[in-house]
Amino acid sequence: MVPSPRSWLVGLVGTGIGPSLSPALHEHEADALGLRYLYRRLDLDDLGLPAERVGDVLRAARLAGYDGLNVTHPAKQLVVAHLDDLSADARALGAVNTVVLRAGRAVGHNTDWSGFARSFERGLPDAERGLVVLVGAGGAGSAVAHALLTLGVRDLVVVDADAGRARDLAAARGGGTRAATLADLPDLLARADGVVNSTPVGMAAHPGASFDVRLLPRRAWVADVVYRPLETELVHRARAAGHRVLDGGGMAVFQAVESFRLFTGASPDADRVLAHFAELV
Repeated sequence: MVPSPRSWLVGLVGTGIGPSLSPALHEHEADALGLRYLYRRLDLDDLGLPAERVGDVLRAARLAGYDGLNVTHPAKQLVVAHLDDLSADARALGAVNTVVLRAGRAVGHNTDWSGFARSFERGLPDAERGLVVLVGAGGAGSAVAHALLTLGVRDLVVVDADAGRARDLAAARGGGTRAATLADLPDLLARADGVVNSTPVGMAAHPGASFDVRLLPRRAWVADVVYRPLETELVHRARAAGHRVLDGGGMAVFQAVESFRLFTGASPDADRVLAHFAELV
């Protein structure tokens, strides 16, 4: 394939992003499409910046000629205040994982919710969607909540270590969503049809599991948004206990596919990206 004369410079902003596969996924697909594409990590820890300084990183990226940024934990909500505009989804969710820099404007999008929805439909297509517990009400949690409601979950309960944040997310999502406290979690898990971890617990920098799978009925399914490692402690424990499990790989791939399309205008091959992801992990 003849390379495109156009080139793209894209980055990932967040903390502890060294293990991220986003650079490899984006650059591999760009090569397959004949695009000149460089994807850089902009780790806030390495830069010595708190997450609240994400606006400074965005301004620097604009000055350096970046075409876009992916944004991950813990800056998906903090970056919103520094953008010129938001897509309808990003505005509704109050969280951004993709920033397109074009014509002097920074426009935020959210591809996390659609990435989770596509992954869920692929991995748990016939899963019961009655009572579902969402653990974590941050930027990823907001996207997952929207996806779950879109997928037809009837009773979504949001739990977070910050009870106020859980209440805010439940109020923002409206009908079918309610908040609960960590003290309520054991009882909720005992009755749940499914549960999703949308906290960073399970990442290499945050080992462990966000809840005890032994509290779940055997029929319950378990999903995780963490994909590095793919076999998180939660995924490992849930699978060993006989639960149907959805790891974070599909969400990572499908959100990347949509982000790539937004950055370049090109149409990536989702099956090819899935195959490359499988090779990488």
